[in-house]
Amino acid sequence: MPNPVIAIVGRPNVGKSTIFNRLAGERISIVDDIPGVTRDRIYARGEWLGRTFDIIDTGGIDIADEPFMSQIKLQAQVAMEEADVILLITSVREGVTEGDENVARILYQSGKPVLLAVNKTDNPEMRTDVFDFYSLGLGNPYPISGSHGLGLGDLLDAIVSEFPVVEQEEEEDTTIKFCLIGRPNVGKSSLVNSILGEERVIVSDIAGTTRDAIDTLFEDPDGAEFQMIDTAGIRKKGKVSEATEKYSVMRALRAIDRSDIVCVVLNAEEGIQEQDKKVAGYAHDAGKGILILVNKWDKLEKDNHTMKNFEEKIRDEFQYLSYAPILYVSAITKQRLSNIPEKIKEISLSQNKRISSSLLNDVLMDAISRNPTPTDKGRRLKIYYMTQVAVKPPTFVLFVNEPEMLHFSYQRFIENQIRKAFEFEGTPFRIIARKKK
Repeated sequence: MPNPVIAIVGRPNVGKSTIFNRLAGERISIVDDIPGVTRDRIYARGEWLGRTFDIIDTGGIDIADEPFMSQIKLQAQVAMEEADVILLITSVREGVTEGDENVARILYQSGKPVLLAVNKTDNPEMRTDVFDFYSLGLGNPYPISGSHGLGLGDLLDAIVSEFPVVEQEEEEDTTIKFCLIGRPNVGKSSLVNSILGEERVIVSDIAGTTRDAIDTLFEDPDGAEFQMIDTAGIRKKGKVSEATEKYSVMRALRAIDRSDIVCVVLNAEEGIQEQDKKVAGYAHDAGKGILILVNKWDKLEKDNHTMKNFEEKIRDEFQYLSYAPILYVSAITKQRLSNIPEKIKEISLSQNKRISSSLLNDVLMDAISRNPTPTDKGRRLKIYYMTQVAVKPPTFVLFVNEPEMLHFSYQRFIENQIRKAFEFEGTPFRIIARKKK
């Protein structure tokens, strides 16, 4: 189940970005006294009482005819559609303003749980002014101070209480869940349609947790079951359906959370863009299996070196995805589309592969004999043994004398040796150093 989403909204200059940074635990948004500094939604992840959630920081909503104001209002509307809980930020210093009332009217129509926070309540004397905000009709106002961190605990308690109930996942579900992600115009929709039309038996269409998205269950000729997670989902009428690329990024992030394997779709004609790397990096960090699909391969004029040169570009730009296989496909000509489900099944096997400790340590000791452990100030890193503790992604614990001496480069060397021996294609895996007691 994907993380619940909190959308932080409000008129300009009430301290939304400061609150966002507090909830995210790090300074991500630009904080400035100039109204309208935050023009685009920014996303981050937070945690409270064991619940992980995603946070959307929005530009301020205002009816004034200021530069970018219509775009900022659209951004906030889009964020509210994505949210499970909406957090309206106001400021005690200005009191209830016409801008606050305008925002409240928009929120009435959202149908989502709305919590009201009155920011900049920096001292007890200001708390009496908070009662004026009951007039907005959004229930109990929470006095907070973003700059000092006051009152955020009570606010977070209230936010978490509004999250959807976590459903227990069914055990022994052998369905492989995957999604296709990529920038607009890389051909995701065409690929989806072509994949489902390639001798597949569609089992059912099911409502996804991403709003207005329909996931598709299907079987391949061998009887393997797949669930294709819909990342399109932009089906709203009017301007909201024309939202910027960051809207599609949020869709993609939630689809990644629900998937086992992520197909990163690139456009062969346009090459690799920065957003491709950002979203692929999120999938890698989330421990998902990854398959790189280079679509519109039929559009290129090719010679004997075209595929090799393109692969070199991919490996250079996506250095952290060296384990990810690449397929050069075309949704139009159906080139290599039949290889996609087969490759997804192979990646799924890699994700769920378990290696016995004896085999694992044979490879480990052989690697150490060929490339001895590093030393630091006369002390040598000692590696005692390794064991696998989890799958999806495969996770290994390495017991050593001093964990801080395990340099990244040597850890990468060990990872490469394990990959070479056991072929973990398409999946990241994690090595955790632990001090042997």
